[in-house]
Amino acid sequence: MSGLFVLAAGGTGGHMVPAHVLALELRARGHDVHLVTDARGLRFPGLFDGVPRTVVESGSPGRSGWRTLPSVLRSIWRGRGAAKALFRDLNPRAVVGFGGYPALPSLLAALSMNLPTVIHEQNAVLGRVNRFLAPRVRAIAVSYAHVRRLESGWAAKTVVTGNPVRAEIIAARDVPFDAAAPLLNLLVTGGSQGAAILNTVVPAAVALLPEAIRARLNIVHQGRDEDAATVRETYRAAGVQCEVRAYFTDLPAQIARAHIVVARSGASTVAELAVAGRPAILVPLPIATDDHQTDNARAMAQAGGAIVIPQLQFTAERVAQALTDWLGDPKALAAAAAGARSVGHPDAAVLLADLVIATGTPS
Repeated sequence: MSGLFVLAAGGTGGHMVPAHVLALELRARGHDVHLVTDARGLRFPGLFDGVPRTVVESGSPGRSGWRTLPSVLRSIWRGRGAAKALFRDLNPRAVVGFGGYPALPSLLAALSMNLPTVIHEQNAVLGRVNRFLAPRVRAIAVSYAHVRRLESGWAAKTVVTGNPVRAEIIAARDVPFDAAAPLLNLLVTGGSQGAAILNTVVPAAVALLPEAIRARLNIVHQGRDEDAATVRETYRAAGVQCEVRAYFTDLPAQIARAHIVVARSGASTVAELAVAGRPAILVPLPIATDDHQTDNARAMAQAGGAIVIPQLQFTAERVAQALTDWLGDPKALAAAAAGARSVGHPDAAVLLADLVIATGTPS
């Protein structure tokens, strides 16, 4: 039985990408999809092409806290009303939320209309909006076997699906990992905005590596434009091949070629590295809500696929030692790749689509 499903996601790529991948899976099965998002959700090129979209108002208290709460609540309430009007026209089989405040008005509208509802949590800590919705929705999809702040009373309606990743990342899983290759590829990525600490510490760490490793090293470094010249000069002074840019359109291909990735531990990054089976040095963002990036990195680290270094301990010497331990020992590097791969969920989109369709099917 085909039908229409509403996906509610916005704000950041961490919410938008898994929603996009689910949309592709649902459409491949013959279902229609409608995206409800915020203005930011329209700014991601290549996502939701051909999918109808509606922007509804929402709001977030952010760091302002109680001072802006009345206006935030008014915005969410107006968004709820707009979503209810939309759902009366669409008559969706289910409404799926991907966390964050942009998804909240749609889920509140769906709950008030007794529509089937599903929420998906990308992080290893249940976010604030999903915590509020969890006792009220029909199904909860999570990306990790252990999710902090997920209450035991919700276990019967919780399914571990994993975090859906792009097809290009799943294809990277099939690219052989040659730990003894003559050329070793290091990928450094701080996300679309770059991460200043990676731009300073990693080049300094590379300069400390043994010459035998530096001679075999090729570095692809994604960082901010204003830091590019200094980063490039530091690598070249160390005698290392490098490509430094603010943005790479072929990041999945770069992940596939990488022997080690140095990155933050956002939900999408960790999910992609695990599916691809690429070892990582992960630096959790210390200001992330509920320190969720540390939790995100934990399963991969416990499997031996990641080395987690808190930002205060992220020094050139510590990073150089971690790189040397892996790049200087092909067996250790291969074991790390296998560890990362063991916690990946390449079938996450399939499992999430199964759950969404089942939830939207009358019993």
